Amino acid sequence: MADITRRLGWRHLRGAPTAHIRHHRGGKLLHDGPGLSFWFRALTASLSEVPVDDRELAMTFHARTSDFQDVAVQATVTYRISDPALAAARLDFSVDPDTGVWRGAPLEQLGTLLTETAQQHALDVLARTSLSAALVDGVAAVRERVAAGLGAEPRLPATGIEVVAVRVVALRPEPEVERALRTPAREQIQQEADRATYERRAVAVERERAIAENELASQIELARREEQLVEQRGTNARREAEEHAAADAVRAEAEAKRSVRLARAEAEGAREVGEARARAQAAWLQVHAEVDVATLHALTGTRLAENLPHIDSVTISPDVLTGLLARLGQAPE
Repeated sequence: MADITRRLGWRHLRGAPTAHIRHHRGGKLLHDGPGLSFWFRALTASLSEVPVDDRELAMTFHARTSDFQDVAVQATVTYRISDPALAAARLDFSVDPDTGVWRGAPLEQLGTLLTETAQQHALDVLARTSLSAALVDGVAAVRERVAAGLGAEPRLPATGIEVVAVRVVALRPEPEVERALRTPAREQIQQEADRATYERRAVAVERERAIAENELASQIELARREEQLVEQRGTNARREAEEHAAADAVRAEAEAKRSVRLARAEAEGAREVGEARARAQAAWLQVHAEVDVATLHALTGTRLAENLPHIDSVTISPDVLTGLLARLGQAPE
């Protein structure tokens, strides 16, 4: 939309670089070009504003395939007005000199023209294609056919329109048909998922079995080693007992030999002592046998005196003294 400013009966127009302005007065073309800026009188001026930038036209329409299935086509056509003078002559691009707003709807007319032309070619190609083929290769086929049809349409160059690009965004069947078409794929995906789940479970079970087998093998190995350990401990205990028994036997034998030697030594000592005592007794007896009776009596008295207890005082009566003296007097006889 052109930017128009009012000044005392005059108007000033300032156009955008992407808008082609055509100014007529009295049937004469005074200004013609993009991005113009000029003064004019509203009562005598005739203004047209033609956009020359690239514009996107989104369109959605329904078509029917060769197997009588409805599909929805979503496409986008990029176009531009390559000949603004021709477009302004064929379509109403005139603007209000006071507001700068289009008096008509030229872009809607262009959109209708492009949509109907593209739809005609898309319907033609889809009517010869089955639904399955359309869903697989329909997007490329429709795009190529629409681009070729729009390029060969004579009304577009005659209106000053140039098609830049054609894009087919989507090609969808009816929701019920789409769900029906999705079912086999979903079933297959579900089967693949179930198969993957089963395989994962099988792998998990196999791994658990392997782990259980490893644990059992470890327990068996531990039990075997424990058995070996117990056997080795028994062997060690038996060997230790045998060694203790052997040591005790050696110790007992040594003790017995020592006792025998001690007993023999004691017996020999006792025998020698006895023999010595016997010899001493024999010698004593022999000595006493050779001594007279008085000497024996004296020795006896001496021995008796040696064995008597300590006597502090002795009282000898006259009778005893007389008897002793008498006996002493008789001793030499």
